[in-house]
Amino acid sequence: MTSLEEQIAQRQANLRELEALGVAAYPNRFDRRHTVTELVEAHGGQTGEQLEADRPETVASGRVLGIRSFGKANFLVLSDGREQIQAYIRQDSLPELDFKIFKLLDFGDWVGVAGRLFRTRTNELTIWASRLHFLAKCHLPLPEKWHGLTDIEIRYRQRYLDLAVNPESRRVFEVRSKVVSAIREFMTARGFLEVETPMMQPIPGGALARPFVTHHNALDMELFLRVAPELYLKRLVVGGMERVFEINRNFRNEGISTQHNPEFTMMEFYQAYVDYQQLMTMTEEMIGTVARQVLGTDRVTFNGREISLAAPFSRISLREGAREAASRRLGRDVAADALRSREAAAALATELGVAVDPKAGAGRIATDLFERLCEDRLVQPTFVYDFPTEVSPLSKQCTDDPDTVERFELYIGGFEVANAFSELNDPAEQRRRFEAQLEERAGGDLEAHHMDEDYVRALEYGLPPTGGEGVGIDRLVMVLTGSPSIRDVILFPLLRPASARADRAASGEGHTS
Repeated sequence: MTSLEEQIAQRQANLRELEALGVAAYPNRFDRRHTVTELVEAHGGQTGEQLEADRPETVASGRVLGIRSFGKANFLVLSDGREQIQAYIRQDSLPELDFKIFKLLDFGDWVGVAGRLFRTRTNELTIWASRLHFLAKCHLPLPEKWHGLTDIEIRYRQRYLDLAVNPESRRVFEVRSKVVSAIREFMTARGFLEVETPMMQPIPGGALARPFVTHHNALDMELFLRVAPELYLKRLVVGGMERVFEINRNFRNEGISTQHNPEFTMMEFYQAYVDYQQLMTMTEEMIGTVARQVLGTDRVTFNGREISLAAPFSRISLREGAREAASRRLGRDVAADALRSREAAAALATELGVAVDPKAGAGRIATDLFERLCEDRLVQPTFVYDFPTEVSPLSKQCTDDPDTVERFELYIGGFEVANAFSELNDPAEQRRRFEAQLEERAGGDLEAHHMDEDYVRALEYGLPPTGGEGVGIDRLVMVLTGSPSIRDVILFPLLRPASARADRAASGEGHTS
């Protein structure tokens, strides 16, 4: 029998002994009066003399993250996931059964404690226990010394264990919840209506991405998990809903990296009568406002770099950014029109060692060069604007430059956080763009956009001048919490399958009872 198996067997034996004493192994409820965090916040600043004078009473509960005995003095360390507090256990202060419960406790068990607050000789805020209630058994040992779970793979696979022993993980997800609430408050305060659009769509649209495919049995039809809600939200603007937004999941059948998860959360919104320039100003205001509301500051640290989220943000056009980066890399000035000719752009890419798709036009090559040469340098908030029409099938063209659309992406920390544009509302041009995408699709591009006849029909009823934007919630939370991977900010990220036995063995490595 391995050490882990021995520890599990001992814990199960302790549970059987508790049941033999008449203790409910899994009670239905516990009437708690205070959380550990509430006790620490309310009384953490009080002196021992103040506590002795007031003698505050409590009924609290938490997970046991420490058991210590010094003669007749015994201590439990209880945690509610945020804060910790001691419980002082004396045999002569508890009913006989309660002390027997204490003797059968293991690290990780859940207990309830009733008693009064005081400070020990070492000035620790402590509950002098008058009752001890058993609430649930932890059958598997927690990570060694419960100081933290450092195995990244186990943290993602067993988030419940990560949250139990890593308070910082819980803080990240509390920040995430506050970010979503703050964005929702920001939008509704500006007259936006929150809506919901289909997750399963007969035609995937709104982004250049490969979708997940499913099948509806009753209707005997193929459906796609949405890659974006864009085309449905713009249908609502056609219908007269001038300001709409949605916070929900998107699904893209793409690679996984520190910045990509197959399902991710976006806030996407559309506003009639504005263009992409006005959205830049609104986005600056939103990012700074959310940061200050959630964190109390608009300065954060990400990957060791301090970032200011205060307006105004830097701005650079995509082709100019690519041209400047190419010039730096080659040590010579690259002409501005080099990125507008397919032949010149391809030659420049070859000179820079950047592989390009033989079927790509000048716009796609310019975008590829920008992504390869510039993205990771954009640490401070930067709007990259005026994208090639070739890579933006849903964006409105600039009035004086048909090869360029009114689109921007916001970069923070070296990656894209938001994408926005003045919406294409000419149905004939939209049909032409879709048809061009179909040609790319026929040529093997699985991310090319499908034809959506109903969306073109909606545009034929008239879409007013409109600006639209998508903000990546996961990536924004990464920046605000200093999290290096998107998996750190998604409670249950998608991972390769692992056998239950391997998971169990891995989680038991280095554990102690």
